[in-house]
Amino acid sequence: MDSRELTLRERQVLGIIIQSYIVSAAPVGSRHIARNYNLGLSDASIRNVMADLEDEGYISQPHTSAGRVPTDKGYRCYVDLIMHVQRVNDEEKRRIDKDFGQINSDRKGTSSDVLLSAAKVLGSISRQLSVVLSPAFSNAVFEKLDMVLLTSSRMMVILSIRSLFLRTIVMELDIEVSRNTVDQITVFLNERLSGLTLAEIRRSIAARLGDCPCDRTLLERVIRSSGEIFDETPIIERLYISGAEYIVDQPEFKQPEKVRDLISMIEDKTSVAKLVERASAGVEAQRPPGMDISISIGRENSERNAGELTIVSTPYYVSGMVGQLGILGPTRMDYEHAVRVLNYMADCLSVTLSEAN
Repeated sequence: MDSRELTLRERQVLGIIIQSYIVSAAPVGSRHIARNYNLGLSDASIRNVMADLEDEGYISQPHTSAGRVPTDKGYRCYVDLIMHVQRVNDEEKRRIDKDFGQINSDRKGTSSDVLLSAAKVLGSISRQLSVVLSPAFSNAVFEKLDMVLLTSSRMMVILSIRSLFLRTIVMELDIEVSRNTVDQITVFLNERLSGLTLAEIRRSIAARLGDCPCDRTLLERVIRSSGEIFDETPIIERLYISGAEYIVDQPEFKQPEKVRDLISMIEDKTSVAKLVERASAGVEAQRPPGMDISISIGRENSERNAGELTIVSTPYYVSGMVGQLGILGPTRMDYEHAVRVLNYMADCLSVTLSEAN
């Protein structure tokens, strides 16, 4: 990625510029570094190092008389080679456990309750926009379904997936059926399909139900609709967002036009969900060494309104399924804090949903 490897001194100066800029949102000058950090370098030597970093695109000077600010390339170097991520500290752990722990203890909520709670806690502690995507259901294990007759020709199908997940579909029937017929087919479907993944059911439902002694007309209607009933949940229905009030309070979004662009992007929930999915599926260079974390910085993002955002995301795992947690914020975010909070939240969410079985 880089034309040459940065020296230790250059890494030190770049790391200081980024850490200072994260805190202050103000350009960082050589005098500030010389006075506040014991690098054993004069102000002039630090200026020379900064000039080299600027020439190679790691930092830039927004105004002639100002200090320097990091570029996307500088942040990428920082997250890949410089930052050191620790585990959550005791204060962060206590706060997350306090806010999210009640879900862990009572397990009375549905998956939607758990995921929305996770989004709220993550947004609050990161002070950024938080995104939680429920898992895609291809590998989801089917437990049971209920079919509720709304009218004689309209039926609601409720799928229960392992780990608190539910899916509801309303079917319009071109026939009239009785409550007894619906109950008989429900029992048979649960006997034959329980324990299979949704993908397995879609592939083999006709063969598995071929000898069903139930009403064939309704059964054939269910088989024809299996692609819809046992299909993936649309991405927009898998999305949980919180923390918009925190991200709009960042200095980067004080200008009205930038706030409008940001709000427009947030309101387009499909775009937000796809941003997190694409960041999570990004190239290996976007993953800091040794971490199950993806970081997509600034113009690395494909969405038009995300060129000044960083997306930090990580998977969580439950019953053979994979969901995603993400934090969206300005490129000037606290990367180390975002990574350690995401890692801990992913563990909490995986445990909570897995133990719900």
